[in-house]
Amino acid sequence: MRCPACGKGKLFAKFLVVREQCAACGAKLGTGDSGDGPVVFIILILGFFTVGGALFVEVKYTPPLWVHALLWVPAILGGSAILMPLLKSLFYSLTYHYDAREQVSIDRSPKP
Repeated sequence: MRCPACGKGKLFAKFLVVREQCAACGAKLGTGDSGDGPVVFIILILGFFTVGGALFVEVKYTPPLWVHALLWVPAILGGSAILMPLLKSLFYSLTYHYDAREQVSIDRSPKP
């Protein structure tokens, strides 16, 4: 969760809000985008562990549904809150490192 250019300054100004400029090296940070990649990986990672855990608890203890809700809803919300900044900073750093900004092309061919 540090500046991808220097590794010293903080990447986020607030929770998941990327700074416009690094305080340590002055690199412009506000131009990149991590896209939907972090969300997809969070869904896959948390889904794997949540479904596995819910299946284990259901087979071993057979609790009522409200116990599952008490167990897994906070686990999903807490896991998402922990993983989102980590994965967003990873994806942002990768797009910064590989200069993978979205390229805008203008079609200048004549229309029939």
